[in-house]
Formats: sequence, C-alpha cells, structure tokens
Amino acid sequence: MEIRVLDEEKARQQMITIANRMYNRGYISGIAGNLSVRLGNDKLLISPSGGCKGELSPEQLIITDERGNIISALPGLLATSELPMHLEVYRSRPEVGGIIHAHPVTCVALSLVGITLDKPIIPEALVMLGRVPTVPYATPSSEETRDIISGTILDHNALILAHHGSLTIGTDLWQAYYRLEVLEHTARIVAMAHQLGEPKYLNPQDIDKLI
Repeated sequence: MEIRVLDEEKARQQMITIANRMYNRGYISGIAGNLSVRLGNDKLLISPSGGCKGELSPEQLIITDERGNIISALPGLLATSELPMHLEVYRSRPEVGGIIHAHPVTCVALSLVGITLDKPIIPEALVMLGRVPTVPYATPSSEETRDIISGTILDHNALILAHHGSLTIGTDLWQAYYRLEVLEHTARIVAMAHQLGEPKYLNPQDIDKLI
C-alpha cells in the first residue's frame, strides 16, 4: 500500500501537542512514555529516551529509518529505548501511522489483579478499540516487549502490557491518542463496576449490531 508522506514540521508540532496532553492528563509521569509517527519514505519521527514528555520541544524529536538507524538527532539524544516495539508495529501493520506507549493508571492497576478489557462491556469502547487483550509481562525497554506484542498487534489496535502500560496505534497519531483516552476511560468504568458488583457484558446479538 502507498504510505503518505507527512510534513515533518507539522508532524513535530503534532507530537509535542499530544505528548503534552498525555503528560497533563496523567497518562504518563516523570520521563515515562513514548510516541512516534511514520513520516513516509522509510522515515519515522520518535520521542527521545529520557526527558519529561510534558516539556519536550520539537527539535528534540528524533528521525530514524524503519530499521532503527538514527538519521537526525540533536547531539547526545537517543531514540526511546522502546524503539524495537515501535519498529515491530510499523513492520507488521503498514497502515499504521502513529503509535503511543503510555502508563495509564487504571489500565495498569487492572492488569495487576488479573482483570482484562478483552470482554465486550462498553459499546463505544468496542467500536473504537475492538477487543483489548492483556499481553504477559515483559521487561520494559527490552526486546522482550517487542517479542511479546509481535503476534497480538496484528489483530488489535490497543493492548495492555501487564504490570507496565498500554500500547495504542492508529492510522495517524491523533487516532492512537484518542484510543488511549477511550482505553483509560473504559478501564475506570470496569474498575468501578468490579467494586460495585459483577459486571454484565454485552450479548452476542448486541455485538453483531454494533459491528
């Protein structure tokens, strides 16, 4: 399929806007989290390793090729240590244009007690996200994370990384971000439902209507 080429300056500003929003809404904290976009022509724009994403500047973003080789970066800056995970998604899903890895609190908390978001419970979440599996724990910032999401990401647009965080993807970065919002909002509802009683899931007929 043809990959559309994004204007680099606009892509940099979009990434900063979304990174700031992620930080300000508590989807990441400290120096955690990372995001990237596919610029086209075998180029990716990705956040650097370290540094608060709420304080990023456009020039700090790094350009790599789709094999992870740095094309352009300020002196001393390296691409996020989760680069292998991003590369795996772009390799597996040619239609993906944006990726966000965050640490949304409720999503992570549910993974700690074995509650998944893989069952149909909220209509809007099913439409926006589809089924959301939880993949087993893998050491953060290692190639284990790349390997653990490898097969699952083929059929899903959002994943929970057990004990760790979330991965959302989209045809562009805004879609990946809105999926993150919906994911954490759904997790809050599910967490509250479990506090109140036994959640009731959508039946197959209702799911068919939504699809």
